[in-house]
Amino acid sequence: MVHENYSGALDIMGFFSSFGRLLVIFCVINMLNYVDRGTIASNGVNGSLGTCTSSGTCTSGSGIQGEFNLNNFEDGVLSSAFMVGLLVASPIFASLAKSVNPFRLIGVGLSVWTLATAGCGFSFNFWSITICRMLVGVGEASFISLAAPFIDDNAPIAQVSLFLYSLITVGMLGLCVLNLMPDLLWFLKTAWLAIFYMCIPTGYALGYVYGGLVGTYLNWRFAFWVEAILMLPFAVLGFVMKPLNLKGFAPAESKQALISEETAVQEVQDTEALNDSAKPTKEEFSHMFFKMKCTCIDLNQFSRFIKDMKALLVDKVYVVNVLGYCAYNFVLGAYSYWGPKAGYKIYNMSDADLIFGGITIVCGILGTLAGGYVLDLMKSTIPNAFKVGTYAYTLVNYTLSPCCRSLDCSASPNSLYFFLLFLQLLSVTTFFGAIFCFTAFCFQNMYAFLAFFSVGELLVFAIQGPVNYICLHCVNPSLRPLSMAISTVSIHIFGDVPSSPLVGVLQDAINNWRETSLILTSILFPAAGIWFIGIFLHSVDRFNEDTEGQVTGVDRSNATPLLEPRVTETSDSSAS
Repeated sequence: MVHENYSGALDIMGFFSSFGRLLVIFCVINMLNYVDRGTIASNGVNGSLGTCTSSGTCTSGSGIQGEFNLNNFEDGVLSSAFMVGLLVASPIFASLAKSVNPFRLIGVGLSVWTLATAGCGFSFNFWSITICRMLVGVGEASFISLAAPFIDDNAPIAQVSLFLYSLITVGMLGLCVLNLMPDLLWFLKTAWLAIFYMCIPTGYALGYVYGGLVGTYLNWRFAFWVEAILMLPFAVLGFVMKPLNLKGFAPAESKQALISEETAVQEVQDTEALNDSAKPTKEEFSHMFFKMKCTCIDLNQFSRFIKDMKALLVDKVYVVNVLGYCAYNFVLGAYSYWGPKAGYKIYNMSDADLIFGGITIVCGILGTLAGGYVLDLMKSTIPNAFKVGTYAYTLVNYTLSPCCRSLDCSASPNSLYFFLLFLQLLSVTTFFGAIFCFTAFCFQNMYAFLAFFSVGELLVFAIQGPVNYICLHCVNPSLRPLSMAISTVSIHIFGDVPSSPLVGVLQDAINNWRETSLILTSILFPAAGIWFIGIFLHSVDRFNEDTEGQVTGVDRSNATPLLEPRVTETSDSSAS
């Protein structure tokens, strides 16, 4: 762990490591992105259409839907419009990560995000706000494919301690979440990923509350302007941060460009020496410049992208994992956008934003971290990740089982107990999560609904860490940014992007939020079935495989990594 700071880097609390600081930065960016999603879905910002009673009494509309007079389909399009920017920008950012400083890419993306979010506040009709929502997707594309590989590379792998067991017990009992914060740095590797993806439900929940308050007491436009102000420092930070190196990537283009520049300079110096300090001719200079450009720009980049895409699409583990994730995200995307409005209509919740926000933030934190804990306790492997993706209920069994309590948590994952336990609990998390959520909407009583829906969300959110672990470890290291980018694009384009408008169309047709919610929830069952298939696929963890672009020890010692202090460069170089 490194405690020294680079000049120009953000200085946050000296006891954090460089990795800890960057994890905080990535988490805040991720959270702000999803705060925006929750904000536009909140009743305070999204609003409702004006209504008229049979007696002739009319009430004016509120929020975006009321001001622009949108039907449910158009309203649902607003939640999905970001996909246009995400779809276009994700493969571009993932490919450029091989030759451009990733932080510069993040800075560009977040700058677009900031301007687009501010533009939402200045929108004047449906199409103006829709275009701004499209550009918001560029911001997510810039960091979502880079942050997860970075965390997976640099997350500290700590030993399972007594604290971890007590943490699980406290978490499952729902006690004082704040007590977990001092020991965040001792989480296991998959738990670090879980922390990052925990920001998704947390961001949504905060967005519900934030949007409800701002929309009620100020105006829905202010909600977007404040978001833009909050994201602006991180956009600037992207342009001043030191470069980072990802596993499986060698700064080949950069090194070639440097060699080309040195060669060109040497040629100029030789020419000057031979011609008594005469400058090179225009043709010679153009020729040297052309050579440098040819070296810096990879003319085969498109063919390399096609080759990488083919490698992903023929990987059965990756495809099955993403297919299940798409079905899962179809439901959660519609939940996140229509949930507060459905709760308000079905159960007459006057404070639906606060209630759904509270449930989502608690269940999102506990569920997401629980999934990471279980996978680490099982040892992080791809088959086990599929098992956790279909049943995190194991966590309860592990916490309460005297047999398991007597086991050493650092024991081999091939322990007969673990295999028997997990084989008995296939599909429980997603399957039982679907049952609890489905049953919740059948209750007429609001408190019964909240109780069952909370348990369902706790189980459903547990898959975030394991699913993304599979995306990172079933492919070669150099493919991880593209793997995350394609996964993100897929779960949006086949998941939450069509789900919100389709749910709007369904609701316009049947005009019954309870039936609409039950139909939507039933799609979780196919998701559980798809992940169940993944358990039986032959899988190989490719995290430690050497790739063509792997950084060698010499290259690594000569580089200036982001997470190593300057004072150790000389010793590292000599050691290598």
